[in-house]
Amino acid sequence: MTDKSRAVFFKFPRAASERRGRGDVLFFGGVVAIAALGVLFVYSASCYTAKVQYGDEFYFLKKQLWGFGTGVAAMLLLARSDAARWKKAGVPALVAAVLLLAAVFIPGLGKTSYGATRWLGLGPVTLQPSELAKFAFVLFSAGHFASDPSRPRRFSGVLPVLGAGASLCVLILSEPNLSVTMVMGALMLGMLFLAGTPKKTLLFILLPILLAVPVLILAEPYRLRRLAAFLDPWSSPQDEGYQLIQSLYALADGGLFGVGLFSSRQKYRFLPFAESDFILSVIAEETGFFGVLCLFLLIGIVVWRGFCIAANARTFYEYLLVSGIMFAFAVQTALNALVVSGCVPPTGLPLPLVSAGNTSLIVTMAGMGMVFGVSRRRRTA
Repeated sequence: MTDKSRAVFFKFPRAASERRGRGDVLFFGGVVAIAALGVLFVYSASCYTAKVQYGDEFYFLKKQLWGFGTGVAAMLLLARSDAARWKKAGVPALVAAVLLLAAVFIPGLGKTSYGATRWLGLGPVTLQPSELAKFAFVLFSAGHFASDPSRPRRFSGVLPVLGAGASLCVLILSEPNLSVTMVMGALMLGMLFLAGTPKKTLLFILLPILLAVPVLILAEPYRLRRLAAFLDPWSSPQDEGYQLIQSLYALADGGLFGVGLFSSRQKYRFLPFAESDFILSVIAEETGFFGVLCLFLLIGIVVWRGFCIAANARTFYEYLLVSGIMFAFAVQTALNALVVSGCVPPTGLPLPLVSAGNTSLIVTMAGMGMVFGVSRRRRTA
């Protein structure tokens, strides 16, 4: 598909006929199944830590169950709404995301953990604004390009999206959170590509981003240490290399068929963040290569059906909205798997729908609800 045809091909008339139905049941079922498996493995990965740290082995399970129930409710609610109603919500959503990201730096509101201030403490509720920012950016970008499909072909037309993406990246990087910044940067480029931005313009934008990566690494000593530990984790087995080594131990112990459900040894406080960023390591240890393969086949089905829904969308806006949501999900999933397997330097990034963390789970399921809603209103002509 050429640069122009990416935009023109999906420019559907508002009067196109529409077929309402049950929607893509395979997509919906796949999302719920992945999230349900996440609840199971969050309990398995966290029961010992929760018992030691909170005196309740079901501490993380209870939180994940609440997030799962709320996520399913949000998914069903948004599936009933017409995506066209969200077209005007892009700018307010972007403004809200910027304000929430800035609010984490307000003393008393922002919560700091392991040297990073990434959360807002609102009474008993903890919110991670960077998870909301990804979907706010998709809403904004889809609305911006859909209002005039010729915008991607003009550099002035892509500047608002570049500015919005860069602003979010700067705020997220300041927390600091390099991993989500990378996802946001990839999402920005993905939205530009999906909208039909010419290849020359994409290359012009991509080169400065690639040049900025080594600068960002050199700017923070801890990133240099992580890079060195990635290249040779056994050079600092008790320091920066520790987490990756423990993850590799879990992968190796799992073999082909795993050590058995709930039988992980690395979760006994050997592997840091076993229930969140490195939950895939515990899954691999307990279910083995074939268990991980089945999980990623399920994820692959969801991604495939999601992009099929985008291809059959009624309007250019719905196409961009669905494609952006699925692109963000796919990129974050791939990056988490690469980190856990030692293919890229370790970064703090949850596995969507699976890792512990209610903000990520609820927001991701809400986004998937919007995708499912589009599948219920496919065009027929």
